[in-house]
Amino acid sequence: MKNLFLLSRRTLAVAALLTAAFTLISCKSVTSSDTVDYKSSGAVRGPNLSYPPDLITAQADRRYIVQDGTATMSEYNAAVKKSAQMRSNVMTGIPGMRIAKDGERRWLVVEKPAPELYPQVKDFWQENGFLLVVDSPSTGIMETDWAENRAKIAQDWIRSTIGGAIDSIYDTGERDKYKTRLEVSKPGETEIYITQRGAIEKCVTDTTGACLSTIWTPRPNDPELEAVFLARLMERLGMTQEQAKAMVATPLGPKTPKAKFVEEAGNKGFIELSVGFDRSWRDVGLALDRSNFTVEDRNRSEGIYFVRYVNAKDVGDTKGFFSNLFSSKDDSKLQAKKYRVVVKSTGDNSAIVFVQDGEGKPENTPAGIQLLTILTDQLSK
Repeated sequence: MKNLFLLSRRTLAVAALLTAAFTLISCKSVTSSDTVDYKSSGAVRGPNLSYPPDLITAQADRRYIVQDGTATMSEYNAAVKKSAQMRSNVMTGIPGMRIAKDGERRWLVVEKPAPELYPQVKDFWQENGFLLVVDSPSTGIMETDWAENRAKIAQDWIRSTIGGAIDSIYDTGERDKYKTRLEVSKPGETEIYITQRGAIEKCVTDTTGACLSTIWTPRPNDPELEAVFLARLMERLGMTQEQAKAMVATPLGPKTPKAKFVEEAGNKGFIELSVGFDRSWRDVGLALDRSNFTVEDRNRSEGIYFVRYVNAKDVGDTKGFFSNLFSSKDDSKLQAKKYRVVVKSTGDNSAIVFVQDGEGKPENTPAGIQLLTILTDQLSK
């Protein structure tokens, strides 16, 4: 019913084309789970590199091309040596790059300063077909716009023949966006976190079951998509595809619950964590990334995340907050309130998390309890 509803908004000619195409598609071949081809509206995709970045590929034997000017044999030998070193550095990747794991969470650790990594990570997302709606080198945070995974469309001769026409009117009804956060764990070492959020288009039906309209609703987080892009990023930074996939595919650790919400009288409360500050700080950051929070800044030394939060109930749209996710206007920032999420160590293997308002005062309101409940749910996954 949903497809009929969507087609009713098209012209009869386009509908006829689409109907004919789908009639012939009886055995569609959907690509494997690690083959994702995202498309953002208005995005300009960067080059799909067949070689690692900065790899010099010869178009011809340069020894037999006459150059302008003159050069000594020693200068020529130095240039050849430098070119060989560049090839070697790119092909072997960045030393010390590895996947770190904690329970069911993965992240990338690279022995390289964050300011040097940030532009490469930014290029990585753009090369994969994404637009960035948050691009903050000062905080090490970037966020992509919502994009559709076009790999979920059948790959067959019909699409290859009239693919442009089909792509313009066919929609998988799913969108994803990704947040990336670069954390400096110690001098010269950077941790890179990738978190995914999803949305799916669903029908609003009447009493007869007919589809009246469609709305966007949240889809569960997909850790496997996060793993796919961690592996792709490792390739972008110089690791071979086989090495990256093998490193990401190693088994995750056991799930250990370590978050407990403690509610007190007077709309007061906090979260107890049974791990030390470093792991608590990391876990809270991931929980914020996977929820409807926008991290504007952070101060690790004081244990503070400066965030904005949009309450779907406050948006005032009867179709739900997710129905407006893909509009060109970012009205959510106007609705978002500022908060401080504070992580405080209480021992070598314990910490607490509490919420303050934008001025640093205790958030002793129902909103504060709601935020802590959301974080507890994420920290328990």
